[in-house]
Amino acid sequence: MGITKSEIFTDHQNEIALFAKVLGHPARVAILQHLFKINACVCGDLVDEIGLAQPTISQHLKELKQLGLIKGTIEGTSVCYCIDTKNWSEMKRLMKLFLDQDLTNTNCC
Repeated sequence: MGITKSEIFTDHQNEIALFAKVLGHPARVAILQHLFKINACVCGDLVDEIGLAQPTISQHLKELKQLGLIKGTIEGTSVCYCIDTKNWSEMKRLMKLFLDQDLTNTNCC
């Protein structure tokens, strides 16, 4: 397996790419939207809400948690998830800096 050469890019560029990657799947977007909509921790209803199998939901939750966009707490035999507001705000800040770039030379192509 080849290396990604991520070390040749800045930390900022790598962070933006990771956020874009995790947001690049509609199931993860749906999970985040649901967590924002209920504005609370969710333990088990994501399977019913999203409509995917439990192992698939768990994999998407794992990716969101690894990047820090959500956090989980153990309650009994289940893990409850919610938005990590600090990390979400940081992601928004980084993405806004990137997306707010505008072309200054309009004479191209």
